[in-house]
Amino acid sequence: MTADPNLWDNPDRAQKLMSERNTLVAAMDRVRDLETQINNTYEMIELAETENEIELLAEAETAFTALEPVVEQAELESLLSAEGDGNDAFLEIHAGAGGTESQDWADMLMRMYTRWGERSGYRVQLLEESVGEEAGIKSATLKFMGANAYGWLKYESGVHRLVRISPFDANARRHTSFASVWAFPVVDDTIAIDINPADCRIDVYRASGAGGQHVNRTESAVRITHIPTGIVVACQTQRSQFANRDEAWRMLKARLYELELQKKRAAQGVVEAAKGDNGWGNQIRSYVLQPYQMVKDLRTGFETSDTAGVLDGKLDGFMRASLAELAKGEKER
Repeated sequence: MTADPNLWDNPDRAQKLMSERNTLVAAMDRVRDLETQINNTYEMIELAETENEIELLAEAETAFTALEPVVEQAELESLLSAEGDGNDAFLEIHAGAGGTESQDWADMLMRMYTRWGERSGYRVQLLEESVGEEAGIKSATLKFMGANAYGWLKYESGVHRLVRISPFDANARRHTSFASVWAFPVVDDTIAIDINPADCRIDVYRASGAGGQHVNRTESAVRITHIPTGIVVACQTQRSQFANRDEAWRMLKARLYELELQKKRAAQGVVEAAKGDNGWGNQIRSYVLQPYQMVKDLRTGFETSDTAGVLDGKLDGFMRASLAELAKGEKER
């Protein structure tokens, strides 16, 4: 398809096609490279056994040991083949029960996911942010642009719980805070999502937070409410109300698309991340900073004491554990 001489007659389609091709080529090259390394190591073992070379055999065993985590990672990434997994992703963060504490926690989560995106080579864009009265944020929406962004982020959806000594408590007491995270895929033009405009309410308002004179002085922010589902999306980062409106429509389509994907996965028996009330009993992950240091995923059991690293975006262990759990479920079925 990329060899079609008329490809660039439609630049948008051409760019998407080239991006898809590059992703496929990179995946194929990775598999071929692994095959070459494995075959070379087998040949080294055969030679070592034939020549009775103990040192060469030990070198081959070391090479195999080094390949194991690489193959495991490639195997897990091969699971990112469900519908929508390869798409860019929106990530919504909402402060839950706990007032200023939870708003500060939501702000920490926004930084954590932004750092993860930067570490992973994604381009991260802040689309909407509602700043808290005293500290932190009430809500925010991030967009992650790059291959498999949604595939990696979709299992982050759920309620995240923080236990720490409150920096806002003069008595230095321990507080528990909650914030919810929800990931959904960016919908491109190849996916048709029909929305009846009569089912939507559109509100414009003045953007909050930093953004310059124009953003703060004009009603450029746009909020769309889809009345049948209760879904609300908002965008405020563009200078133009029209640009914010277009992005908000894209977000709404993505949310409705994710709703359909959830129904499909539920019908297939795939366990979904809990997305209930933003408080006790619905958390998927617990971040304990006091009286001990521990981050634990309550679905997979994966845990680490490197709380500072996790809050700085080192989330790959949790994401790999979620994919491994998925692989286990697929094998059982």
